Amino acid sequence: MGNSIQGLDAMPVEATTQTRLVCPSCGTKGRRVGLATLRALLKEEFVREFSGGEQASCDAKSNGDPGCSPLGGDTGWRFCDSLECDVVYFSETSDRTFLKCHLHVPVGVKEKAGDRPLCYCFGHSIASIKDEFRTKGHSDALQHIRAKMKDPGCRCVTENPSGSCCLGSVTKGVEIARKELTMSDSEIGPAATPVRPPSNRGELIAKIGTVFSAIMASACCWLPLALLAVGISGAGIAATLETYRPLFMVVTFGFLVAAFYFTYRPKKASSEPGHDCCPPAQSAEKDAQGNCCAPAQKSRFSMMATNKVMLWGVTILAVAFLLFPQYVGFLLVSRDAASETVAESPLVTNTTIAIEGMTCEGCAVALQNRIKDVPGVLDARVDYANKQAIVSTESCCPFPKDDILKAIEESGFVGRIP
Repeated sequence: MGNSIQGLDAMPVEATTQTRLVCPSCGTKGRRVGLATLRALLKEEFVREFSGGEQASCDAKSNGDPGCSPLGGDTGWRFCDSLECDVVYFSETSDRTFLKCHLHVPVGVKEKAGDRPLCYCFGHSIASIKDEFRTKGHSDALQHIRAKMKDPGCRCVTENPSGSCCLGSVTKGVEIARKELTMSDSEIGPAATPVRPPSNRGELIAKIGTVFSAIMASACCWLPLALLAVGISGAGIAATLETYRPLFMVVTFGFLVAAFYFTYRPKKASSEPGHDCCPPAQSAEKDAQGNCCAPAQKSRFSMMATNKVMLWGVTILAVAFLLFPQYVGFLLVSRDAASETVAESPLVTNTTIAIEGMTCEGCAVALQNRIKDVPGVLDARVDYANKQAIVSTESCCPFPKDDILKAIEESGFVGRIP
C-alpha cells in the first residue's frame, strides 16, 4: 500500500478488523493522537499531507484535575512511545508512518540518553531533573508542572509529541533520573545522533567558486576591453592574465565537479546503525536519488529541484565565460562593404603591422577600433590568427607611423612595422 493518505479529515475512523492499534515496527500498542498534534510537530514537507481544522488546545478533565483529558475516539493516528523503534506516529488504516527524524522536536520518551525533554510546555527533561537531584537532593518537577497547568495552562496538544499530558512521562522520568545518577556514563550509553539533512554550504561554495573562477579564466579578454571602455589603458594586463587562464580553467572544472557531487549525492538516512530514517516497509520506496522517506506529496518546485536548476544555470554561465574569448570577436566585429572598398582603392596605401600580445579575438577587435581613431587612418583590419594589422591610409599623405605604434602600445600590445 502506498504512502498517500486519502480523506485524512474523515474522522473519527470506525474501528474495524483492519484498524492498526499496534506499532508496525515494534508491536507496541499505540496511543491515540490528534491531527492537530501531527500538524504542529511534523516538519513542513509532511504537514502538507494534512488539511482541515481541529482544536489545538487541551480540554480540561471533567473531574477538575489539572492536565488534558484523553482523546475519546479514534482519530486515525497513533503514537508509539517505545524506546525500541524510531516510529513516532503510525496510521490506523494504512502503512503510513512518521519517524523521529520527521519531527522538528526531539521525542524524549524514545531516547535512551541525552537531554530527553519530557514536559514541552514548561521545560522539564531528564537532564534538568538530574540537575535538581544533584543540587537539592530531590525534584520538584511534578509539583511545578501541576501548578503551571492551572495557570497559565498547558499546550500539550501542540507541544508534546504524544499530544497528551506529560505527568505520566515525567513521573517515569524522575525514576529514570534517580537511577541514572547511580550509573556510570558507559552504562547509560551514548546519546543518539539525530538525523539531519546534509548542509548546503559546500554546494553553495562550489557554485560560487565555479562562476568566479570561470570569470577569472576569461578576464584576459574582457578585462582589457572593460578598462578601455572607461579610458584606462590595459597594457600588460591581458598577457599577464593569459598565463593564468589554464589554471583558472582547471579550478573552474574542479568546482563544477564538486557542485554536481553536492547536488546529486545520495542522501544518508542516519549516522547510527539500526536507526534508518526509513522503516523496512518503506525502504524500497526511496526516490531515484536515494532520498530517504520522500513525502508522498512533493511540492513541484521543491528545494532539491531548485538546487538542480541553479546548478545547470551555473554550468551554462561557466561555459559561456570560458568560451568568451572564442566568440567575443563575432559580437564586436562589424564588417561592411565600405571597409572592403577602402582597402582596394588605388588611392590607398595598405601597411601591414605585426602585433604581439593579443590573446583573443576580443583583443583584435578592440585594437582595430583604437587604430581607426588615429588621425590619418582611413581603415584598419586586425587579424588575430596571423597576429597582424592592415592599416589603410591615403597614398598622398605621410603614414602616421608613430601615432599608430603609440595607439597600439596604449592598448597593451606591441607593434612592429617590417
